[in-house]
Amino acid sequence: MRGNRLILALDVYEQDRALRIATATAPYLWAIKVNWPLILGSGLGVITKLKKVTDLPVIADLKLADIPNTNRLVSRKVFEAGADYVIAHGFAGRDSVEAVMEEGEVILVVDMSHGGAKEFITPATDGLVEMANELKPFGVVAPATRPERIAYVRERLLNGIKILSPGVGAQGGRIRDAIKAGADFLIVGRSIYSSQNPEESARALWEEVRRWS
Repeated sequence: MRGNRLILALDVYEQDRALRIATATAPYLWAIKVNWPLILGSGLGVITKLKKVTDLPVIADLKLADIPNTNRLVSRKVFEAGADYVIAHGFAGRDSVEAVMEEGEVILVVDMSHGGAKEFITPATDGLVEMANELKPFGVVAPATRPERIAYVRERLLNGIKILSPGVGAQGGRIRDAIKAGADFLIVGRSIYSSQNPEESARALWEEVRRWS
């Protein structure tokens, strides 16, 4: 099942809970995405442990947006802990993104899934996609909640740069719409980790991804 396109956004605090959910759902995932809640609640070492129990790629969703030296120092520690990718913002400038890329693989935010994204991030998408085309990160983030934005980004993005789409499930995004719009990977959080049966929920989502792929 390693050809899967499903990413679990593991936004919980407790390490034991995170490891249980990750272990149960791993057969249906391409990767696990950790954000600040889990890192702050369990420590950076949780990345190392997730890698050990799942043998899956780990995405550190830090949305780095600082000066180059700070971005470099933070990302270095995260990659040392075992993260395969770090998510960074582009609005801090090309040099700040390049500082992260010097340490490892980057995923660049070009749009976001919440309503407030329309205020500042969405109007900057063209410039952020242009930056992605120049720097050639592993991928970019575009919202499953607004599949027309995925299609907009896909049309302008170089072939080979992946689109990771958050917002499936609790935020209202639909797998079918995101895939048809051009998403390569679907990011799902609460619909799995808040479920009574995370394994079954992950399996059902995996089957839906396969149906529309």
